[in-house]
Amino acid sequence: MGARAHDLSRCNTDHRRPRSPVLAILKIARLGHPVLRRRAEPVADPAAPEIARLLADMAETLADAGGIGLAAPQVHVPLRLFLWRDGDAGLRTLINPELEPEGAASEPAWEGCLSIPGLRGLVERPAAVRFRGFDGTGATVAGVARGLAARVLQHEQDHLDGIVYPMRMTDLSLLGFEQELSRHPATAQEG
Repeated sequence: MGARAHDLSRCNTDHRRPRSPVLAILKIARLGHPVLRRRAEPVADPAAPEIARLLADMAETLADAGGIGLAAPQVHVPLRLFLWRDGDAGLRTLINPELEPEGAASEPAWEGCLSIPGLRGLVERPAAVRFRGFDGTGATVAGVARGLAARVLQHEQDHLDGIVYPMRMTDLSLLGFEQELSRHPATAQEG
């Protein structure tokens, strides 16, 4: 990953003032913002205090928004990290992630995105993925995710590469507003 690491310390311009322990709800970037169209930069030190603060603020933002995943570019920070809710395991972090499909099986499912509010689209993705990276303490993490967890990891990884889910769709007739889709369900056979 030959890209230079992003210096998050530039985000706090007043270094004389102590940082507040109060968490922040961050503004979510919406479709069309340049931060969502570019490849994010690697995190130089996954255990840095600035990263811990960012992760805490992202967790607060994710809880407030009611989502299941959130990537740093979605909160205007072009770094390679994301959070996701992993069932009973709770909230997990993956920094400088690497994903690869596990097997050849794929499956279509409806996806939404906090950066594209109100819309859903049918996206085909690998049914399982191997992942590796770092957690918020800098420890190496690795595993295999299946089903919804695999889908969320791939969706969030896409944000790190400047990709939003409609770019993965093969049939845009299966993209619609949640309210309309709830009244008039679309199916893959219609497209």
